[in-house]
Amino acid sequence: MTATRVFDFLYYQKEKNPLDKALNFKESGQWKGYSTDEVVEIVNQLSLGLLAIGLKPEDKVAIVSPNRPEWNFVDFACQQIGVVTVPMYPTITVEDYEYIFQHAEVKMVFASDQELIEKVKTATASLDIKYIFSFDEVEGVNHWKEVKEKDPQGDLKNVEALKDQVKPSDLLTIIYTSGTTGRPKGVMLSHNNIVTNTLGVSQRIMGTMIPGEDSTLSFLPMCHIYERTALYVYIYNSLSVYYAESMDKIGDNIKEVHPNMFTCVPRLLEKVYDKIVSKGYELPLIKRKLFFWAIDLGLKYDPNGDFSGWYLFKLKIARKLIFSKWKEALGGQLKLISSGAAALQPRLARIFWAAEIPVCEGYGLTETSPVITATAAFPEHVRIGAVGKLIDHVEVKIAPDGEILCKGPNVMMGYYKAPELTAEVIQDGWFHTGDIGVVEEGFLRITDRKKEMFKTSGGKYIAPQMMENKFKESTYIEQIMVVGEGRKFPSALIVPNFDTLKDWQADHGITSLDNKSLIAHPKVIKLFQSEISRFNEEFGNWEQIKKFELMETVWGIDTGELTPTLKLKRRIIKDKFKELIERIYMMSN
Repeated sequence: MTATRVFDFLYYQKEKNPLDKALNFKESGQWKGYSTDEVVEIVNQLSLGLLAIGLKPEDKVAIVSPNRPEWNFVDFACQQIGVVTVPMYPTITVEDYEYIFQHAEVKMVFASDQELIEKVKTATASLDIKYIFSFDEVEGVNHWKEVKEKDPQGDLKNVEALKDQVKPSDLLTIIYTSGTTGRPKGVMLSHNNIVTNTLGVSQRIMGTMIPGEDSTLSFLPMCHIYERTALYVYIYNSLSVYYAESMDKIGDNIKEVHPNMFTCVPRLLEKVYDKIVSKGYELPLIKRKLFFWAIDLGLKYDPNGDFSGWYLFKLKIARKLIFSKWKEALGGQLKLISSGAAALQPRLARIFWAAEIPVCEGYGLTETSPVITATAAFPEHVRIGAVGKLIDHVEVKIAPDGEILCKGPNVMMGYYKAPELTAEVIQDGWFHTGDIGVVEEGFLRITDRKKEMFKTSGGKYIAPQMMENKFKESTYIEQIMVVGEGRKFPSALIVPNFDTLKDWQADHGITSLDNKSLIAHPKVIKLFQSEISRFNEEFGNWEQIKKFELMETVWGIDTGELTPTLKLKRRIIKDKFKELIERIYMMSN
């Protein structure tokens, strides 16, 4: 069969390569799974139940849940009867829930647990939403299985008839982008948007993965199009999916599942690397020297590099003695890590490839379903600092001002109920990404966000994202935001890596201090000044960080400084620390 609608992927798996363990989850300390046949049966029963309740094509159903099999059950059950899904981040505010429920005209909500049910109830108190179901057993709330059991004797011909009516061009889902300002926008994606993207991405990974044998671990939120399209890639290619228990247990789950691939964002790779390095500092002297010798060697690596026999001999030793332990910590069976949603530091790409853990970068946006470019896990497909080549049927051109424009079947239908916003970003068929980049030998390289670039008072352009990526190569810098629009020079707000800093503190005779006292210590300030000076050498004089302030708490999603995909909410941070920024520049006068 040929897949032309997203739900076709499930039946393609059933026909071509059914799995005994298609979707897997952990319960009471044990991994349990659903076979392909069981998934198909549950999805069909849910479709019948939704029809029995009264849902009809084009109605909207919201899913508010971390990753778990029930998420997919509801998703596919809605798809095949023409019902539109509205996935939502568990972490957003009650106010955003209420706005999205109302804006999308949601008729039914599925939420995972007690905490989210309470948020949903609060958000729907003034709305006409009759049906709320939970995935967990929650007292006083209808359970999702009640929908599945609503019409056990139902005629599947009714479902088949509706499936036949679903066209590739039909609206599949509305995804509300997290954004950094204003109300979220509802991105409308069709079956064809995501099907063509899934097929294009599949070509990049399936030279590495083995259908019916290999497995994946899923932990990025499925409400984000990056992980959701990845899930469709897994299902279409018959890769077993294991859902991580939580973000806190990813490390344990990786060791239990031994996945062959997973998707992640650069921030998580940074944390993995920083944790490994912090362990290196704890080693006895001889082992510590060997560890950092291997790190230095790895940071010089390039998958396409032309290295001497002596370098390759040393790398072989480093891989056997040091990097093999990295591979083991990541399950021992990884064939590739797919990294997206933000720019990956080149040093991380180098070190992981040196450790024989291929990190494959991709690039795209929610509005492009999401993938525009992707990298395969082979050296000839990799350029350090680039995000891969275009996937099939997607075009890119660079506008005169450097903005990346995209055209293809992956470009969204538009923003829901916002034709004027759609017209702003799609002009003559070209979607304006808002990113600045260049194409070199077929590889796309992102240099910054168009809206994030700013000018100093001297009229010089500053590309903050590129600079931040470079400064984060310091093991002492956890997070950084470059500021200085309209000012004489750029400055930075810096969140230290407190784990690494406290190891350094112990080695430098500084008594135990809380974070606030630690960042005010003269030796610590001198350390960070040294780090800033070191990386400033990479930039022109007008770009160099002249002043900085250390922050005592890590920026997070819950505290409002990061989006759910761990990107900086620049406006929020600038507003929150307005007085601090002003003080930086007052001190320079």
